[in-house]
This record gives sequence, C-alpha cells and structure tokens, in this order.
Amino acid sequence: MNKQDVFEECIRISLARYMNDLGDSKPNDILKMVILCVEKPVIEVALKRANNNQSKTAEMLGITRSTLRKKLLLHHIQI
Repeated sequence: MNKQDVFEECIRISLARYMNDLGDSKPNDILKMVILCVEKPVIEVALKRANNNQSKTAEMLGITRSTLRKKLLLHHIQI
C-alpha cells in the first residue's frame, strides 16, 4: 500500500465515522466540508516547509500567490 492509498483509507474511515455519527440526519455539502477541513492544515504544513515564503508555498501547492493569499484570509492563517 503506497502513501496515497494510506491517506485515502484514513479519509474513508473518517467519513464513515462522520456518516455514522450523523445517524438519521441528512448529510449536506460533504465535499465542501472535507476540502475546508483538509485545506487549512495542508497550507499550514506547506508554509512551515517553505519558511513562510508565500511564493514557494504557492508553488509547492500548485496554486498562484494570489490564490494562496485568498486562502490564507479564508482560513485566518497569519504569517
């Protein structure tokens, strides 16, 4: 099993637990929720790895600097 497979399995387990915890409630906007939950720590880890250099962080994430700045504001991440 490669690293991506392990990561995907962790997500499957977490989502199954989330669905179970919902009980009879109808899930809404699951993809948006997952993206928002994953995006912040991914950005934080990339920033740390790039020593808070936004250009290097954006390149590492495969996004533009302006998109990174928008995401920093969205997630209330301060450098």
